Amino acid sequence: MLRKLAILASLAASPALATGIEIAVEGEGANGTIKIDLLEDVAPNHVERITTLAAQGAYDNVVFHRVIDGFMAQTGDVEYGTLGSDMRRAGTGGSAFPDLEQEFSDVPYERGVVGMARSNNPDSANSQFFIMFEPGYFLNGQYTVVGKVTEGLDVLDAIKRGDPRSGAVTGQPDVMKTVTVTE
Repeated sequence: MLRKLAILASLAASPALATGIEIAVEGEGANGTIKIDLLEDVAPNHVERITTLAAQGAYDNVVFHRVIDGFMAQTGDVEYGTLGSDMRRAGTGGSAFPDLEQEFSDVPYERGVVGMARSNNPDSANSQFFIMFEPGYFLNGQYTVVGKVTEGLDVLDAIKRGDPRSGAVTGQPDVMKTVTVTE
């Protein structure tokens, strides 16, 4: 526990936390802004990917396609997860960029931590990411941590939930209306 607190304290004090993103969320469940500090010193390649896609507007109008109560909300499928697309394919795509090699760390999966989604291959993260509703320590060292929510946990908590087992959101999912890079 003390080691975990020391890691979090060192990350909070790090000057490398200057880059972040702001996600304007809209939908049936959530409406508001989620602010995320990106951990450039922990996962520089993954943070660069997220900021590049955000700056290009690729994340705008992308839905939260997999949302499991008590676990996490997943989004970021810039290929098949755009509002108005065939939602049956949401979560199966990525971006035009190649997949990334893992950047696993000792940062624990606490509430509000942002991780990169991937397939069974540890080096398959691309554009999709997830935000933890609750701690998920079983993910530690298995998925790349890229950031932490600093504001908007209430907005995160309001995101429309999906099927309790698969997380698939039916009907109209909540959406990242805009995603902007902050300094």
